[in-house]
Amino acid sequence: MITRLNSADAGFDAALLKLLDWANVADAGVQQTVDEVIHAIRTRKDAALLEYTAKFDRLSLPSADALAFTVEEIDAAVARTPAALLTALHQAAERIRAYAEHQKLTSWSYTEADGTVLGQQVTALDRVGLYVPGGKAAYPSSVLMNAIPAKVAGVRELIMVVPTPDGVANDTVLAAARVAGVDRIYRIGGAQAIAALAYGTQTIPAVDKIVGPGNSYVAAAKRAVFGKVGIDMIAGPSEILIVSDGHTNPEWIAMDLFSQAEHDQQAQAILVSPDGAFLDNVAKAIASLITEQPRAEIIRTALATRGALIQVADLDEAIALINTIAPEHLELSFDKAADRVTEIRHAGAIFVGKYTAEALGDYCAGPNHVLPTSGTARFSSPLGVYDFQKRSSMIHASALGSKTLGEMAMVLAEAEGLHAHGQSARYRVESNR
Repeated sequence: MITRLNSADAGFDAALLKLLDWANVADAGVQQTVDEVIHAIRTRKDAALLEYTAKFDRLSLPSADALAFTVEEIDAAVARTPAALLTALHQAAERIRAYAEHQKLTSWSYTEADGTVLGQQVTALDRVGLYVPGGKAAYPSSVLMNAIPAKVAGVRELIMVVPTPDGVANDTVLAAARVAGVDRIYRIGGAQAIAALAYGTQTIPAVDKIVGPGNSYVAAAKRAVFGKVGIDMIAGPSEILIVSDGHTNPEWIAMDLFSQAEHDQQAQAILVSPDGAFLDNVAKAIASLITEQPRAEIIRTALATRGALIQVADLDEAIALINTIAPEHLELSFDKAADRVTEIRHAGAIFVGKYTAEALGDYCAGPNHVLPTSGTARFSSPLGVYDFQKRSSMIHASALGSKTLGEMAMVLAEAEGLHAHGQSARYRVESNR
């Protein structure tokens, strides 16, 4: 049901590379469809948006005005949300907001001896688009995780798009949007929603950045519009890597593996341990507990195709393996795990100790659950407030500073053969004589 590997075996490195391989590219058919959709939205705007909504979501609307959820519709969705669920959304939102407040970048400056001031000015993006999956998938937690950091950053307007197949909207998603402070919500999805956010239509305003998960068409569309707008990332399937010394309950570990495997048939769940007998016990727990899972077939497929139980020599080798894999979610389920966190160079989120289930990070701990996948934690970070802020360099030269800097600039400009650069600096230098 799940691959067993041993780092001491010949061919381990090749087997690991094969296990980790995931091509994060759209096939030619998907890309062609996406390109056609983007072209149609750019050229025919609302008319094309209404046509695609009728075609793909089986939702015919009388006019583009009907794309927007009304305040009354959102109020009704909130009213239908069970009280306990609404309370949990508010509690999670407060924790996410409190964590995000610590991430804000601030402007700074310093003054040199000659009076020249150098610094950095931090400002928020004006308008951000948030894509939320609809249909079978309903992730109110993703609404909170994407929207709240944007609001903490100071984004002026947050526009959410969510498909409503057959006209059915998810009440909890709309309630989460209200809790998170989303400004406008439109009932559109797919590549057409990404194109509308990127280029604007008569009804949907163009945004500066698009964030949020989606299917292969949404991912391909985000890739295609990048450059016109910013995007958060092109995310792959969910991943979890657990390192255990064998002293955690095997059933806990099995369920932690399930927690990611149930997302998607292509999700990846890996357990690493120096204790071979413990790996055997986890395998037994997997076989026992899988029958109780509503999403058992998805879990089975994910574990069979991309899952693994890996035996290593010791925890030192396990940590080296972590930094090779650069997992999205990393659980350190062993004694004194906190003492070794600084050895982890590449991971999206680190869950320290046997009591820290990855699911806590998905929903309510506070840190963002939008994380780099497919090894991109080597160079990428979780979504945060800083993704909705930008930095402008600031130079305020004093009269004396313009002479000092200008003389340097003249020499460098001459070396590069850029006469106007040098002359521009020279004017200020000569004005100080």
